[in-house]
Formats: sequence, structure tokens, C-alpha cells
Amino acid sequence: MTEHELRAILGANLKRYRAYRKLSQEKLAEKLDISIPFLSDVENGRKWISPATLVKFADALGIQPHELFKPAEALPPDMAIALDKWSNEVIDAVTQTVKNIQDYYLEQTGETPKTSRTKSP
Repeated sequence: MTEHELRAILGANLKRYRAYRKLSQEKLAEKLDISIPFLSDVENGRKWISPATLVKFADALGIQPHELFKPAEALPPDMAIALDKWSNEVIDAVTQTVKNIQDYYLEQTGETPKTSRTKSP
């Protein structure tokens, strides 16, 4: 494995774990006392970090330092499942909310639901 490949894995995992923890670059940079441009450079494989900074990153993300070097296929499968589940839960919640608003509107106005939204010629 080349240094370039290692940097790419590190950067991708930093982004992935940061997103999983719902941290913006700004919040993570603040937590680590580093600049946002430096964090961006690390995430994009342009900069390398010291072992001490690697430990800080891992601590801030709630993982072990070695997990930042696992290739994508070796990441915990529950991470992807959790993200997918969260996305589906949000979609379901929004769909239900819209339906509730529509039902309430129809109840208040006495209108009946329209089955088609196409304009007649």
C-alpha cells in the first residue's frame, strides 16, 4: 500500500466517521483545536497528521486510532445500516407528517382528496 492510498483511506474514514457522529468540519476542528482548512486537507489526503493528532481524531470520533486506517469494506456494517435506517426513518416521518397535515386540512375544509393532479385539457 502506498502513502497516497493510506492518506486516501484515512481521509475517507475521517469523513465517514465525522458524518456518522453528525459533526460538521467546523465542530470537529473546534473540538480538536485545529483549523477547518487543515481538517479539509487531511480528509482530502493532502496533509498527513502526527500520531498525537491521530489519537485526538480517534478520541473525538469515539473510535480506536487503528479504525481510521481500515479500508471501507472493513468498516462496521452497522454504521451503514444505521445511516440507512436513519434516512428511512426520516423519510417515513416526513411522509406521515405530510399525510397528517393533508388529513387535517381535508377534515377542516370538508374537501375530498383529489386522486389526480393532472390538468384537464
